Amino acid sequence: MTIVDELGKASAKAQHLPAPITSASRMQSNRHVIYVLKDTSARPAGKGAIVGFLKVGYKKLFVLDDREAHNEVEPLCILDFYIHESLQRHGHGRELFQYMLQKERVEPHQLAIDRPSQKLLKFLNKHYSLETTVPQVNNFVIFEGFFAHQHRPPAPSLRASRLSRAAAEPAPA
Repeated sequence: MTIVDELGKASAKAQHLPAPITSASRMQSNRHVIYVLKDTSARPAGKGAIVGFLKVGYKKLFVLDDREAHNEVEPLCILDFYIHESLQRHGHGRELFQYMLQKERVEPHQLAIDRPSQKLLKFLNKHYSLETTVPQVNNFVIFEGFFAHQHRPPAPSLRASRLSRAAAEPAPA
């Protein structure tokens, strides 16, 4: 079992899900990016301990705007987000989320969130003032301001370089 599998299991347990939604095999078959935050001072030899992770990816969605008109969009989506329970409320989640926003060049209101937990919704409200949602018929949550920008994934060549760059970059410490 890989570290990604272990993180997925921990996230599923924390969210009371029947099965993990993040695994190494799913990461290989999907064009998702996982950001991992580790504490390099937590263990000897600089190996560090994993603090948490954030998984994102572009998804083609059909969403309703505030006039209930159907729109086909392909926004960056938050697919899984987990910070170890003992390390929550210490700023690690915000640090990881900010890092992702910077690397992906998006604003929080431009994201679609897949089945967010109440904890995640409170986190987004507290740190990014995201409160007013636009009701959807699918499992994704979008916020007011979502439709102020066009939602297109990076061009295939940019997406490929983004994926390889994310794999090559060290995780934020």
